[in-house]
Amino acid sequence: MFHDQLDANQSCPCGSGHAFRDCCERALVGVAPAPTAEALMRSRYTAFALGAIDYLIDTQAPEKRLPGEAELLAEQTQLTHWTGLTILSTRRGGPFDSTGEVAFEARFEAEGQRGMLRENSRFRRDKGRWFYVDGDVELLPG
Repeated sequence: MFHDQLDANQSCPCGSGHAFRDCCERALVGVAPAPTAEALMRSRYTAFALGAIDYLIDTQAPEKRLPGEAELLAEQTQLTHWTGLTILSTRRGGPFDSTGEVAFEARFEAEGQRGMLRENSRFRRDKGRWFYVDGDVELLPG
């Protein structure tokens, strides 16, 4: 499932400070959906870091999915090494909200260069499950 294997006892890539097994693993393997927009954001970052393409597609709003997206995501996850996530703010996105926003910075290395992706992401909860809808993205040199 993942192009990199991560021991469940290791720290979660999302930077929460929790072990992977106690953080994003449950969402990524389908045991339990992310309970909040922030938890979904963290699990999607972890999915990018580990190459969990199916999870990235499954957690994107269905109307935003594009043909050929799996191949593009697979290529991106092979070329990009994600090095850190910082949550800047959240707005709504709790377990009983229907929408939420999460602003974050994600650091990465690609093709020998460091960079940062800054995004204000929008999420929607349908039938108790959170989905990534879209976001305002800014790419910055690292």
